[in-house]
Amino acid sequence: MPFVDEITNYESVAIVGLEKNTGKTECLNYILNRLRTAPHTIALTSIGIDGESEDQVTGTHKPEIEIAENTLFVTSEKHYRQKQLISEVLNVGTHRTSLGRLVTARALSCGKVLLSGPSGTTELKKLIVELRTIGAQTVLVDGALSRLSLSSPAITQAMVLATGAALSSDLKQLVRKTRYVYDLIELKEIEGVDRDVFMNIEKGIWAIDRNKQFHDLKISSAFLLEKHKEEVFKFGHTLFVAGAVTDSLLNFLRVQKNVSEIVLVMKDFTRMFASLEVFNAFLKRGGQIKVIQKTKLLAVCVNPVAPNGFRFDSGELCRVIHQSLGIPVYDIRQMIV
Repeated sequence: MPFVDEITNYESVAIVGLEKNTGKTECLNYILNRLRTAPHTIALTSIGIDGESEDQVTGTHKPEIEIAENTLFVTSEKHYRQKQLISEVLNVGTHRTSLGRLVTARALSCGKVLLSGPSGTTELKKLIVELRTIGAQTVLVDGALSRLSLSSPAITQAMVLATGAALSSDLKQLVRKTRYVYDLIELKEIEGVDRDVFMNIEKGIWAIDRNKQFHDLKISSAFLLEKHKEEVFKFGHTLFVAGAVTDSLLNFLRVQKNVSEIVLVMKDFTRMFASLEVFNAFLKRGGQIKVIQKTKLLAVCVNPVAPNGFRFDSGELCRVIHQSLGIPVYDIRQMIV
């Protein structure tokens, strides 16, 4: 799979599942195995807990995470003691999680690890910088429990997306849900603006005029738009939302007479919390949605088997999703010899 070689071009890559048991850990193991002999230092961590041999919710078997000698990894004190390999401790952090402090170590032999990293994206971002400082060329982040937020370009530079039968046993619904996330990832970047200005704005709704100047509309929440509707477009029809984009916001915008002129800007695709139906309704009326930073999607991988035993035909699943997205789609199990 050509995307594995491309991973080494990035400082950080998130492996994200659209649902539990969509195959992201298997995908991660495939990537780690392929990079085993590469002259490239890999670091590994997770947001949340991952790498356990049995799913704590379904009770089904899960692939454990296997790492090679010289791989850097970060996990909690509790799970560091449970590792099945020889390693040296490089650092014990001061930040405490529910499972103890985070231990940064280097593997001195091949073996299995249980990962439990930072619980939030702010800590994760700092950790990636620390790992880069001690020699990691690429940091891989296992995204436990569908944490799409870690694939924000403000956190990781690129991502691999895992989907499959665990998301839906209805093929049309599965493709529909996967396509929605893909469409969000592929939203175009806004041009001609100072991106640093955007990234430093933490809250509120702002207007951007034709000269690319910012204007604080003093509207702290989308729920207050109706009260301030006369002021929303006084500087033009390009709006920047610092927080989450919700159904209520898009519903307000799509009923405006000038909806075809409206450009809604958000920091990145992970800020979209509106439903697929409302998202499509806004676009159908001519509205546009753009982002400050676009995520690089390296690949889409599928797991055709659900925890309850339901199974899609692998070839058909890959074909139908590829047909919808227009990019290569891989079943990891078919690639393992």
